[in-house]
Amino acid sequence: MDVSNKQQNLPTFQQNYDKQSELKAFDDTKAGVKGLIDAGITKVPQIFIHPEALEKNSSINPKKTHPVFPLMDLQHINNNNKNPINKYKEIVKQIQEASETWGFFQVINHGIPVPVLDEMLHGARRFHEQNVVVKKPYYSRDVARKVMYNCNFDLFSEKALAANWRDSLYSVMAPNPAMPEELPETCREITIEYSDHVMKLGYTLLELLSEGLGLKPNHLKEMGCAEGLGILCNYYPSCPQPELAIGTSRHADNVFFTVLLQDDLGGLQVFHENQWVDVPPIHGALVINIGNILQLISNDKYKSIKHRVLANKIGPRISVASFFSTGPLASSRIYGPIEELLSKDNPPKYRTITIKDFFEYSSKKGLDGNSDLSHYKII
Repeated sequence: MDVSNKQQNLPTFQQNYDKQSELKAFDDTKAGVKGLIDAGITKVPQIFIHPEALEKNSSINPKKTHPVFPLMDLQHINNNNKNPINKYKEIVKQIQEASETWGFFQVINHGIPVPVLDEMLHGARRFHEQNVVVKKPYYSRDVARKVMYNCNFDLFSEKALAANWRDSLYSVMAPNPAMPEELPETCREITIEYSDHVMKLGYTLLELLSEGLGLKPNHLKEMGCAEGLGILCNYYPSCPQPELAIGTSRHADNVFFTVLLQDDLGGLQVFHENQWVDVPPIHGALVINIGNILQLISNDKYKSIKHRVLANKIGPRISVASFFSTGPLASSRIYGPIEELLSKDNPPKYRTITIKDFFEYSSKKGLDGNSDLSHYKII
């Protein structure tokens, strides 16, 4: 592919382009990207042509190394009768190191049965592949709704570079979960079952992350880091021109941490040591990543790292992200760097915030490729 020529041709292609009108016309269909594929398109609409996609196809910064993505086996953590203290400490150290350097790691033997994981992926796919008439009642941009389906939460953000090639179904599962009848029937039972499992895993991860910071096991849990749980079922249709589009543009999650279930197609990448590293899909594994708020309260001890999802001619790709935060209606509780981690040599690097203000700022800002944390840095 000749990226330089494509970049030269792009401005000409954009002449007389009314982006907002095209965005509205697309959004009004309530059919998402899946609707475009069902309509038989062979070219990516201009609202999805993403500068990051052009960049990813350039060879300006070729990979020099091939780092191994961190993988942890939680078998001994989830079996207290076979939990030697040295094994526990080893896992804490591994998670601490991965959280400080990668901001990401994968876990196996995490306690969630593989059939539950598989059915959660099947349920997400069933919802997105229904007839659009069935899905339309769930289509909304009202953030107060507990169940919401749409394409790009920041579709109309002025700072969003382009639309992502992805449809999503979001469900609030804690602290005030959506009623069972509010959840789509195609994935209702499995979403409830999966959320119960992932919440238990979340508590375990918070204990390990707390100890990695040198705190008591219940410290992060008592701060409310797992009070809220939102589940996002993503659907990435096959893309006719993946060299022009991006599945999810580079970003860091505005939560405490995320538990991600992905299928076997791959496409998730993490920015590590100045290069994009593929996250290998492992059947039965879950990907864990540190969010911006956990980086803030750990005073940069743990890192919230940018990641993205590539578009692909092969599809659909399915993923289910479980976001741990303070709830759907962001808390007015004040958060700042944890006092026990501060010292004369390690002063606070961020000003205190409320999650409500943090979410409002990030929602207005959209996925523009820039860090939301820099807004709260103490200069």
